Amino acid sequence: MTYLTLVQNLLKRLRERSVSTVDENTYSSMLGVLVNDAKSEVENAWNWSALRQTLTLQTTSGVFNYELNGTGNNFTVMDVVNDQGNFFLDYRTQHQFNQFYLNQNPSVGNPRYYNFNGVSADGDTLVDLYPKPNGQYNIFFNIIQRTGDLVNDSDVLTVPHLPVMLLAYAKAVEERGEDGGASASTAYATAARVLNDAIAQDSQRHVEELQWNY
Repeated sequence: MTYLTLVQNLLKRLRERSVSTVDENTYSSMLGVLVNDAKSEVENAWNWSALRQTLTLQTTSGVFNYELNGTGNNFTVMDVVNDQGNFFLDYRTQHQFNQFYLNQNPSVGNPRYYNFNGVSADGDTLVDLYPKPNGQYNIFFNIIQRTGDLVNDSDVLTVPHLPVMLLAYAKAVEERGEDGGASASTAYATAARVLNDAIAQDSQRHVEELQWNY
């Protein structure tokens, strides 16, 4: 569903005049803000299948710090795979990486550990690898990549649209402040129920993530 369609549907639910673009007037622009607020909350509520992707990092001999292009600073790592070595990289703390690189002569070879270390000038996450690569290796980062704000009318929502729309509607009803907040409470309860249903449906694709290992 597009950004404009979401706002148009909200206007219908609120019994307001439709618009041809999100920023047509101050009220539709405000609804656009609420849509993006709701989208962020829904994206953070679960590791949605639609947000899962694999980034490929190709190492260079002698370089240990890399930019994960396109990640921004709003993602979750599922796992990290060394393609040539056929093993998973393990996370190590910043303290341990300081020990690797500052308090001893760093080893070189096929990377086995990773640690996130700041962001680039354009806002993408930087990652350190250890041992320091001694050649070209493909490192696969399997991540949950949350999206940026919807901006253009034609921008498409990635996660299920109904939880986003109903949560944005609840926020809009709350903003109006009518009937002492009773309508907002009902709207928020409906949005929460729909979100829980959507998570339950999506989680069936990844049932292993709902199991606790003791």
